Amino acid sequence: MQQESINTKSSSFFLVEKLKDYAQLLKPNLSMMVVFTSVIGYLMVPKVHFDWQKVTLLYLGGLLVTGAANTINQILEHEGDKMMKRTMLRPIPDGRMRKAEAWTIALVAGFGGSILLGVYFNVLTGILSFISLLLYAFAYTPMKRVHPIAVFIGAIPGALPPLLGWVAGSNALSGPLAIGGWVLFLFQFFWQFPHYWAIGWVGYDEYQKAGISMLPSQERTSRFTGLQCMFYSIVLIPLAMIPRFLNMCDNWGMWIMMLGGVLYFIASVNFYRKNDYKSAKQVMYASFIYLPLVLLALYFTKL
Repeated sequence: MQQESINTKSSSFFLVEKLKDYAQLLKPNLSMMVVFTSVIGYLMVPKVHFDWQKVTLLYLGGLLVTGAANTINQILEHEGDKMMKRTMLRPIPDGRMRKAEAWTIALVAGFGGSILLGVYFNVLTGILSFISLLLYAFAYTPMKRVHPIAVFIGAIPGALPPLLGWVAGSNALSGPLAIGGWVLFLFQFFWQFPHYWAIGWVGYDEYQKAGISMLPSQERTSRFTGLQCMFYSIVLIPLAMIPRFLNMCDNWGMWIMMLGGVLYFIASVNFYRKNDYKSAKQVMYASFIYLPLVLLALYFTKL
């Protein structure tokens, strides 16, 4: 009886640890923000209203596809992950999981998520989600070790979630009905550059150990990174007028989005001037505030 109790406890412990490993691979916490942008994109489509079933299915499909991309990223980067404190205890570099098991998870999650989106929404959504997965996993991830242009490449699949949500609600990737989705794409596209460069600057030493190129200038002492952050963040200010022009939001929404862009730009200017750890983190925090602020402003002032 005692032996059975021990075996039960051992099995439970193994299951819990395995679930923790799967969570580290799929990164559901990180994926939640990505999928949130898809949901807002879906809800911004004209005549689309909040529906718990559809929103839940969109969340689930998005979490699976994004989780698959995160898993493939860890498979391909496991050698570099061994060199960074932040990632060395992930399941693959720590030796707790074989790559074959991780590939199985990635394939099931990736195909499962894309098929779910294709069946419950439309085929175009399923295809777009799978293209996003392929771009992130097999274009952006390998390029990170080659050239800083990886950030530009990664910004394309990184900006697709709100467009994907829009397509889920409209079944349109071109034509007048698709314009709103592409506007959302532009917001997320330009937002990403200061966001990732600030992260790259803060974690510069660790990324260097792993051979990852994140900054537009390989010299951390150069102010070129801050200058580029200024360029991409300032674009977001006039961009805020486009949704108002297209009647996607009211004046309040436009002003809130412009204010978010101004604050993001000010943080970037400060980073350019000081070029230090504190100012880089301020850009990073500003990026965390900007995106949900803009998306919620759009949603709550939707016309």
